[in-house]
Amino acid sequence: MTGDGGTAPPMPPGLASALAAELLRRADEDRELMRQAETVPLPAHRHRITRCHQDNAEALATIVDRHGWPTAALVGAPASTAALMILLHAPDLGFRLGCRDLIAQAAAAGHCPAIHVAYITDHCAVAQGHPQLYGTRIDPKSLRPYPIRQPRDVDERRRDVGLGPLQEQLEALGLPL
Repeated sequence: MTGDGGTAPPMPPGLASALAAELLRRADEDRELMRQAETVPLPAHRHRITRCHQDNAEALATIVDRHGWPTAALVGAPASTAALMILLHAPDLGFRLGCRDLIAQAAAAGHCPAIHVAYITDHCAVAQGHPQLYGTRIDPKSLRPYPIRQPRDVDERRRDVGLGPLQEQLEALGLPL
């Protein structure tokens, strides 16, 4: 993976547009498959979702290897957010961890929203069995946030990355704290 944190040499606008379109298409396909699985949960849907996540992760890995993390400056804000969604669903924790570091570098350089750091940091922490920092992950079984490191300070950390208070997020989801 390239470690440029979003400072790769400029790419031709046509290529940037094509990458953006591909990321958006893949994220839309993922959302549609998830929506279908909610309405009619069938084993075939789970297989299609698993295959979609794997294919999307492979495509994102190719983009990251060639161009670095797809920042908003590179592919536009919607496509950069689509890349994050694809990453959050990627089955390979090692890939997610490597991209987490690239996203953190890009955010520090002002090329990526800090909120992206919060989401990938929490996803990786939960996958590793560690407490999350920002409370962005909800346990689907208990409908409570996964454990949070230093929970008294969570709203301060959330504010620092542009997230509202955890209580507001839980209420918006219909999940009182």
